[in-house]
Amino acid sequence: MKALSRINALAVVCIAVTLFAVFPLTDTDIWWHLACAREWVTTWTPVRVPVVNVHDFFQRVVGAVYGVGGAPLLVAFKALLWGLAFALFLWPVRKKVSLKKTTLAIILLFFFRYQFEIRPVVFTLIFLGVFWNVLPFIFNGEQKDLKRKVVAAIFILTIQWFWCKFQGLYILGGAFAVAALASFWKDLKIPRHVAVMFIVALIGMPFLHSEGIRLFLYPFGLLDRLLGLTESAAVFASQIAENRSPVTLMMVGENRAASAAMLLLATFAGTFSAVSLVHGIRTGSGNCCKSPMPQNFLTALVLFVTAILVLVAERNFVLFLPVFLYALLAGNFLAHNVELAFSIAIRRIVPASVYIIVVAFVIGIWCRSLTAYDSSMVSYQRVPVAASSWMKSHPHEGRLFNDDRAGGYLAFMNPQDSTFIDGRFILKTADFFEQYLHFAEAPEDFFQYAEQTGIDRAIFPLQYYARWQKLLQGISRHPAWRPVYKDDFFIVLDKI
Repeated sequence: MKALSRINALAVVCIAVTLFAVFPLTDTDIWWHLACAREWVTTWTPVRVPVVNVHDFFQRVVGAVYGVGGAPLLVAFKALLWGLAFALFLWPVRKKVSLKKTTLAIILLFFFRYQFEIRPVVFTLIFLGVFWNVLPFIFNGEQKDLKRKVVAAIFILTIQWFWCKFQGLYILGGAFAVAALASFWKDLKIPRHVAVMFIVALIGMPFLHSEGIRLFLYPFGLLDRLLGLTESAAVFASQIAENRSPVTLMMVGENRAASAAMLLLATFAGTFSAVSLVHGIRTGSGNCCKSPMPQNFLTALVLFVTAILVLVAERNFVLFLPVFLYALLAGNFLAHNVELAFSIAIRRIVPASVYIIVVAFVIGIWCRSLTAYDSSMVSYQRVPVAASSWMKSHPHEGRLFNDDRAGGYLAFMNPQDSTFIDGRFILKTADFFEQYLHFAEAPEDFFQYAEQTGIDRAIFPLQYYARWQKLLQGISRHPAWRPVYKDDFFIVLDKI
């Protein structure tokens, strides 16, 4: 068992991520992206203009994959993408580490496996992972490697250009570059003015796209709606579940176990990274580390920022987890405290065989979970698979009212029937979104609105999302409306 006491964590963790990411398409926004890959989707309700399709390249990629092999191939593709993302972040620790820490990493990955959805953020993590490895070489690599540094810089700028049309979080590329430059400032191996010019060019990449200034400003509007900095954005920050803090989600009873775990990890990592940052600033030790990725400053800084982002919004946890696992496996300040806490928790030295059994048990549970998945790899519990098919063969004359989570799937499967709303809330105004939410509590206002706008069909989820119960009951009792289709998960009602 001594031979197994230290294993290649990079290979084991990346394989685990790839396996754990094999589950049906649960994120409902992917259907909107697939619909946009075919043709830009507009709802019949007002859209904020001008529209910047910041996900254009992402939509083309997933659209091409889906076109070849449908949802099963898309699931396999996203599993490989997540494996690649973690491989890039963990590449600096491509060495054998303790079985104890690797086991803990696998447990965390299994617990949070449903975070590994096919979303634009997976490409953000891949691009950020490249930055994670390449920027330290540019700023702190040997001076004799000047030609390689020039090639690396061009490579980074090219990635940033593509990143601008994959997701609005492309701004993280510039932010990380600034953090890396600050970390290596005292020991910079290239002229400082050249480094600054490189950062400016990186930040200016949006201007090389046709959207220019609108693309450059997009992340700031996204941040506003995430934090609710302005009055018009407050409703998006407070009412969209993934924009809410784990603390808020715990208080309202949503995803309590996952939210509590996120809160615990983010608080733990944020605290120790803050202590390490203060120590590094006071002693200057964070700026003179010769390792590929400085452990006392840059890692601590990124970990601290991502931990804060998790505390702000649950959706940011996927940005935090790869950095946390790197810090755990790298043997730095965080790993020492994690291992200490882990040892205290178990209160004794556990033989390697126990860790192997734990990993085998986790893999066994994962294997068993596969039997519950439909071979179509479409989460029919969350999107109206059967209802959409029925609606396509039974068209109506008026307009459709739908739940936002169903909007993308309906637009993809039934494009001739324009939807009311989908999950891309950034395309909607605050007034419209508040009105949409208001209908859930005021059925009479919905009937009046339906009369004014020509709505004669509505579709609602029956499980998972309890928001529409009051409105659904009101419509069911209304003499002018009647149910025309119902399955275990969705109901369709038509106006007579």
